[in-house]
Amino acid sequence: MRKIGLTGGIGAGKSAVAELLVAHGAVLVDSDRIAREVVAPGTPGLAAVVAEFGPGVLAADGSLDRPALGAVVFADPERLRALNAIVHPLVRDRSAELEAAAADDAVVVHDVPLLAENGLAPLFERVVVVDATEQVRLDRLTRLRGMTESEARSRMAAQATREQRLAVADLVVANNGTREQLAQRVAELWAELTQAQ
Repeated sequence: MRKIGLTGGIGAGKSAVAELLVAHGAVLVDSDRIAREVVAPGTPGLAAVVAEFGPGVLAADGSLDRPALGAVVFADPERLRALNAIVHPLVRDRSAELEAAAADDAVVVHDVPLLAENGLAPLFERVVVVDATEQVRLDRLTRLRGMTESEARSRMAAQATREQRLAVADLVVANNGTREQLAQRVAELWAELTQAQ
């Protein structure tokens, strides 16, 4: 089994790279998706988040109100650390379960947004960083995700710097161009990840 870490700053296109890798045959362990699962209604994770942040982070239907929670944690590093202390261990446990279920010859790609921030690079055989310029990322976040420029910059500032991410990279996927260019680069990446298997 190949254990690959995949990361990139918000708006860099990490999810698009993950999707393309799956199309090539990778087994994806998506930390963001798992992070949503572990705080779904009725879970101990959601109960712990509400105990820490109060009922104001719940939507009317009893699910987590992500924008309300985001407004709190992205404005205050201490509150973000408190949230991470609840969610990260739950995500780590579920990720390990999914990895254990993969075939022996699988390329298991762990999509981990905060890989650099949390010093997780040593856990992986190789780390792939999806990289895009700040201006490209800002444009994607405002144009495609509907964030204001201030919101986008706040989210970007809450993550590792581009330099910090690149410092942990074994392989870099530049994503400043078209989807077709990205698909070609990911095909090359897949060849690199599977050549010595």
